[in-house]
Amino acid sequence: MKKVLTLIVMAVAFAMPSKAQVSFGVKGGLNLTNMTVDKGSLEDLFKNKAGFFAGVTVKVGLPLVPGLAFDGAALYDQREGDIDVVNPSGNKTTEKLKSQSIQVPINVRYEIGLGESANVFIFAGPQFGFNIGDKTKSLSEFKEVSGEWTLKSSNFSANVGLGFTIMSHLQLTANYNIALGKTGEVSFKDTTSAIGNLITGDAKANSWQIALAYYF
Repeated sequence: MKKVLTLIVMAVAFAMPSKAQVSFGVKGGLNLTNMTVDKGSLEDLFKNKAGFFAGVTVKVGLPLVPGLAFDGAALYDQREGDIDVVNPSGNKTTEKLKSQSIQVPINVRYEIGLGESANVFIFAGPQFGFNIGDKTKSLSEFKEVSGEWTLKSSNFSANVGLGFTIMSHLQLTANYNIALGKTGEVSFKDTTSAIGNLITGDAKANSWQIALAYYF
């Protein structure tokens, strides 16, 4: 994680003037994930749950452009959801899905001062994710149904949000993280059928995120 953050700082700082203001901090928050699938028959099976993220962050301000700044972070990110599995007899079981990844958001932000030690800001930017947890999970304990959840090794998303800074150190943000590609794939088939009746859908995980950060 430290190496990832160092690369972020080097990439941003390289393009900044020598008088750029750099601040380091820690960040954590809550994920409220909305899982969507491109197959309607699978969509209704998902139940979303809350997750969390935590890590280190850096902010780079531009004295020559008042109000404009960049921020980046390296975050451990965990998202969870449940999926209902039903066999041909109508019996149901619930399986828990969990993704664990390192997420690297890089945002551009515009701040509006509210006195000497407070401001509000809007921000947006890309986010790069790297899966560090299990990539596959069996989704059925029924012998009549075979199911599997497969996560991609990496993913790409975008953030858009707003925030508030007080005392020049404490920062509260709220944003929507939008998946710009599939997060994973879910598939089911009837093992009692010679054909198998395979159903496969691409899944996307979009999240509302609330975060608290402290810059030193």
